[in-house]
Amino acid sequence: MSVFTGWRAALRIARRDALRAKGRSALVVAMIALPVLGVTAADITYRSADQSPAEQLTARIGSADAMYGDAGMGPIQQMPDGDMYDTEDGETPDEDLPPIDMRAALPKGARAISEQSVSATVTTSYGIASTGITELKVSDPMTRGRIDLVDGAYPRGTGDMVATEAFLKSAGLRVGSGVTVTTSGRKYTITGAVELPADLEAKQLYADPGAVIAPWQALADHDKKVPAPRPDTAQWLVDAAGPDGIGWKDVLAANKAGALVTSRQVSENPPPHSEIPLLRTNPQYANSRTYESGETSAALITVVVMALLEVVLLAGPAFAVGARRSRRQLGLLGTCGGDRSQVRAVVLGGGLVLGGVGAVAGVAVGLLLTVVFRPMIENWAGHRFGGLELRPAELLVIAVLGLITGLLAAFAPAIVAGRQSVLESLTGRRGVRRSSRVLPVTGACVLALGVLVAVYGGTSGSSALVAGGSVVAELGVLACIPVIVGLLGRLGRRLPLSPRMALRDAARNRGRTAPAVAAVMAAVAGSVAIATYMSSSLAESDYDYMPMLTEGTIVLSAGDAESVGRLPAARAAVEHNMAVTGGRADISRAWAGSDCNVYYDEDNGCGTMELVKPAGKGHTCPLEAEGAKELAARLSADEHRAMMRTPACVDVHNSTGTFNSDANNIVVGDAALLDTYVKLDDPAAAAALKAGTPVLLNEAYAKNGEVTLKAVHTYSPKDKEGRKLHPGPARKTTDRLKVYVAKAEYATTPGIRMILPQRTAERLGLHTQPQGSVYAVAHQPTDAEDQRVSAAIDQAGGGLWVQGNSGPNDRDSTILLILTLFAGVVTVGAAAITTGLAKADAEADLTTLSAVGAPPRVRRTLSGFQCLVVALTGVLLGTAAGLVPAVALRLVDLREAMAYMRTEPMESAYTPIVLPWATIGLLAVAVPLLAGVLAAAFTRSRVALARRAG
Repeated sequence: MSVFTGWRAALRIARRDALRAKGRSALVVAMIALPVLGVTAADITYRSADQSPAEQLTARIGSADAMYGDAGMGPIQQMPDGDMYDTEDGETPDEDLPPIDMRAALPKGARAISEQSVSATVTTSYGIASTGITELKVSDPMTRGRIDLVDGAYPRGTGDMVATEAFLKSAGLRVGSGVTVTTSGRKYTITGAVELPADLEAKQLYADPGAVIAPWQALADHDKKVPAPRPDTAQWLVDAAGPDGIGWKDVLAANKAGALVTSRQVSENPPPHSEIPLLRTNPQYANSRTYESGETSAALITVVVMALLEVVLLAGPAFAVGARRSRRQLGLLGTCGGDRSQVRAVVLGGGLVLGGVGAVAGVAVGLLLTVVFRPMIENWAGHRFGGLELRPAELLVIAVLGLITGLLAAFAPAIVAGRQSVLESLTGRRGVRRSSRVLPVTGACVLALGVLVAVYGGTSGSSALVAGGSVVAELGVLACIPVIVGLLGRLGRRLPLSPRMALRDAARNRGRTAPAVAAVMAAVAGSVAIATYMSSSLAESDYDYMPMLTEGTIVLSAGDAESVGRLPAARAAVEHNMAVTGGRADISRAWAGSDCNVYYDEDNGCGTMELVKPAGKGHTCPLEAEGAKELAARLSADEHRAMMRTPACVDVHNSTGTFNSDANNIVVGDAALLDTYVKLDDPAAAAALKAGTPVLLNEAYAKNGEVTLKAVHTYSPKDKEGRKLHPGPARKTTDRLKVYVAKAEYATTPGIRMILPQRTAERLGLHTQPQGSVYAVAHQPTDAEDQRVSAAIDQAGGGLWVQGNSGPNDRDSTILLILTLFAGVVTVGAAAITTGLAKADAEADLTTLSAVGAPPRVRRTLSGFQCLVVALTGVLLGTAAGLVPAVALRLVDLREAMAYMRTEPMESAYTPIVLPWATIGLLAVAVPLLAGVLAAAFTRSRVALARRAG
């Protein structure tokens, strides 16, 4: 009999066995198909979401042949993509040039439409919102692909607009609603909703050319109270007369006229370097290239390998149980003359059959799910896909990997089945085999080696060593799992019946339990590693974030003296529409001489004021003084962080002009400001302000309880009133003020260095003017709240605004949630599979248990505890294993941060390691309990008794 004939018979037997045991076969197919499904969906999504150069060009110029713009520099030279350009002589014009006649720069017969944007405020269903309005004929076919209509109709005249869906949602409007441009008073009807495929979150309005800017400018020309519009430079979308588009010769001709061109034809077919004039004077532009990081590929490979490992670990026990339940059939094969290789071929044939079915099903379902959930994925990504990009070669490789995974999962059971004697197979005896003592010792050594390599990679800055050491350490833990599972049986001596039996069953059947525990560990380790690294990076980002305001506060500010009179109405609007908690703190600003906010356009046309910082220890930051780099080289990360948090250094690093345009950060206020904004609950500080004593929040400016305030009272010749009261040369003053010094922790208060009482400012000869109010709020203003307050302020006359904290960037926890769900699903699935295999493998024992009088609930609780044991053991081991790469990678970051800090001593080297306790808690507590409860709930309490064979 030939090899192929033998394998054909083995595959036929495997196919029939798979159809006979449909439940177990479906389980194996699902385990192989799931990772294939995930990798297929990830591959298609990644390829589709990665925009090609052609798709990026369409996002800029739509379906037009080119976009023309006025560079404002006269004749220019440019690169083919239009990203880099310069004047012909390399000299920037000293003055603004008049706009060019773009029609003269276009090729003969070309058709063009103009595009121009302006910032404006418009009415909404809540109030007033600031947004951008673009005058562009969006109904023209040249805008397709860049702006697409999703609802309603295009503008039919100068009284119509279309809006992006994001704007309609934030403004509470819909198609058919009306909006008014507040500055011009012109009303428009929203006839349609559009979207920008490249930016689904854009909040924008579109109108036909001449609908907004021209009438607004005409009104401003007749009424000086109306602010004139400030539109951006106009651009033109151009369609060439012929099918060849806008060529390089057309671009060069447009450059001579001063136009910058982005051409589709030139981008797709760039000219040789010898034909690009800009490269003759700037040859360095030819060296620009796109760098691709290998981190994404490495991460993708790691995910694929871990997914395949989990399949092998989970599907392997299923094949083992299948081979055990078919041992009589395999024994009969031996009695008929079949040798061990043919027995192994039958088991491997099962892996081939089920692996092939799982691979095909996984690829097909992955493609189907990507198509179904494509809109949701696009919304999450923030842009539309150009199309689903399918790469048959990659999908074929994924399917082959699924097939190979099935073979690998069946490999170990095939070896075991081939070693069994015919007598053992026919009688059903399993035999007893002692556990290997070499494997756990080897695993412990490999674990220690992997940890050492990962830590060394972290301290030396090698991410490759970190990745390699982490994998080696995880393999070491895998080798130790059978011993760990064996030790579980000893923990159940004093436990009730069900948990004791569950622990002993897990220890006795390590070949079934250990792979499932390992699969859970692998999934949890990856999730914990990424979650730990992300949590640590977010903590570092939070530390580096410099807020403009104290957390939980907003500030209402007046722009000039005229708007100060409208503060009462604005305060009422804020208190009525926003989530204000408690009272408010009114603030004023102080200045010397003429007001720099008014007379800013003259040299020496206004006064100055300076809070002098003493020199010496405790006042000067050592990290910006002489010898700072030598000092930084001796500091550890914790020592550097502690020094950066001292008042002398934090003032340099965190100085912000939230309340003032100057750098003094002196605010005129009273005790209410301490409670509302500074969060300083100190009766002595409040009493000091009431008595006229300033409160200093940064002790580095105080010496012997006093500060030095220098002022130059310069008055502008245009300041008639000021010059009349203060004739002659500028007066210079230096005042020593007794201050109340707050604790060092208040030096980080954003925007305020010293609070100056009103009467003290007047005594020093300073001018003051109410500036606004500070409020404590329950949350930052929503779009609706902000628009309501803006409408009330505009109705009162305008000139005021509300400012809040935007908060640190990248606070989206979607990835952490996905990781937690992924690990949780794998944990529940692995535990459930192991429980199902345990039931199938120990059906005779369970029947005996019922026969000797065990209550029906024992069967349920036994299944629940079996599931709980696998899940909890795998989660705890995975959590420990996942911390190794996370900590090592943070050590790499620490090394890089320390190297940069020693060249720039004022830059932070803080690199924390923060554990994601929410993720770990869900995985370590909620997921195992859920797995146990589900296993108990879906287990039948009673079984039909049957006579035991043998």
